[in-house]
Amino acid sequence: MGDLFTNEDIRQIQEKGMTLEQVMGQAELFRRGILQAIPDRPCLIGDGIVSIPDSDANRLTALYQDAAEKGRTMKFVPASGAASRMFRSLQSVNNQYKQLNHKELAKGIKANRPDHQLTLYYIEQIEDIAFYDDLRMALEQAGYDIAKLLNSSVYKLILEYTLTPAGLNYANQPKGMIKFHRYADHVRTAFEEHLVEAAAHTTDKLHFTVPSNHWTDIESFLDRMKPRYEPEGRPFQIGYSVQKSSTDTIGFEMTEDRPFRDRSGRLVFRPGGHGALLENLNELQGDLIFIKNIDNVVPDRLKSETIRYKYLLAGYLIDLQSKSFDYLQRIASGDADKPFIEKALQFARRQLHIFIPDHIKKGSASSRIGFLREKLNRPMRVCGMVENEGEPGGGPYWVTQRDGSISLQILESSQININSAEQQAIMRRSTHFNPVDLVCAVRDYKGEPFDLIRYRDPDTAFISNKSKEGKEMRALELPGLWNGAMADWITLFVEVPLITFNPVKTVFDLLRKEHR
Repeated sequence: MGDLFTNEDIRQIQEKGMTLEQVMGQAELFRRGILQAIPDRPCLIGDGIVSIPDSDANRLTALYQDAAEKGRTMKFVPASGAASRMFRSLQSVNNQYKQLNHKELAKGIKANRPDHQLTLYYIEQIEDIAFYDDLRMALEQAGYDIAKLLNSSVYKLILEYTLTPAGLNYANQPKGMIKFHRYADHVRTAFEEHLVEAAAHTTDKLHFTVPSNHWTDIESFLDRMKPRYEPEGRPFQIGYSVQKSSTDTIGFEMTEDRPFRDRSGRLVFRPGGHGALLENLNELQGDLIFIKNIDNVVPDRLKSETIRYKYLLAGYLIDLQSKSFDYLQRIASGDADKPFIEKALQFARRQLHIFIPDHIKKGSASSRIGFLREKLNRPMRVCGMVENEGEPGGGPYWVTQRDGSISLQILESSQININSAEQQAIMRRSTHFNPVDLVCAVRDYKGEPFDLIRYRDPDTAFISNKSKEGKEMRALELPGLWNGAMADWITLFVEVPLITFNPVKTVFDLLRKEHR
């Protein structure tokens, strides 16, 4: 494959902060295809998913509170995404009409066009949406009365002033800047709700990954807002980063194993997906890090259960991390007799779900100690899992690895061979899915930060179809941040209540009872 790239290509690659070897590795993935995961079985309560008993709640909460008081905790929020997907249905309808009224929407509804039905729902419920007053004022400044527009069914202006720079420009804003929830005396954006949540579980350090073209606006906005929400005597420390261009991935032709090029002949690169944020997470060199998506927030009246489970997930992680460190420190001291080794192996298998191969079970003391040292000294994560009620998303599985071992992994449906009746049956037996509610421990037993890149499985990337300049192309996404990017971590799944998962994927989700 060495003849794929010209000298000019190599210069372009280097300008992005990438190496030719890195891009050649991506090209190899296109050439041979992505290896699909082999799920052994779904994780169920008692078989890979833990349900924390109420009797443990006080102890685990105390462990977390002690860590928080010591400043060990941080919140990492991927917030690079634009709100364009939130408003896709409205945008579609808006682009179709120069004038839009109830009659046109009714025609579309009669023709079974869901985007028209959703647009009418938005119009009919608009006064209940959190940003309604901002929309009303934007129209007033241009000389329009929203009540009169609604009464006369002049809907085009309402959509224009929702979506475009003429008004709120929400179709082009970062999702974190959209106003989600209305309170008695103010309205909050998704960013603000994350500040409130962090303050409630005493996490002062936050890090947002943001789109580069909105970084300044977001930082200025949060600088103004944070004094309203930070607890007395505990000012927020907010950091920002952008997805690096060096984590972009090259596009490939649909039917040929060669790079996709634009009309000028240059290579086409695309952002590598949320897995690219592993680089950002790694550079933080944190200790205990909560990870949660920007859109999964609820109003204050529903926050108590979310906060309670933040404490429990983190306390559960700290408890097991502490036990793991005790074993590692004794191994490092050289004081590891046969009963200790057996106890450590039982801990690894029963509490950390680490697969113990037969040759280790029957092996020498030195081989067993080497195995424990290597398997226990890894980043650790506890992932909240909710009962699956039809929401899209990945799920928890026991997965067979290439070496024959079995480990806990979060798999997306695209990673599973849906043409296999056996794997379809495994998916159907799945009871839980991943709401992206993680707590991560990223320091070793000596207190040094792990190099998280070492624990990524590059073969768990995704290939999807995209387009550029009207032409189809294959695009590569890096292993997902909570999928293959954490494949070699110690992974633990804990059941959390469904109320802790209330994402806003579309503007219509803001009209659910949980967000009103």
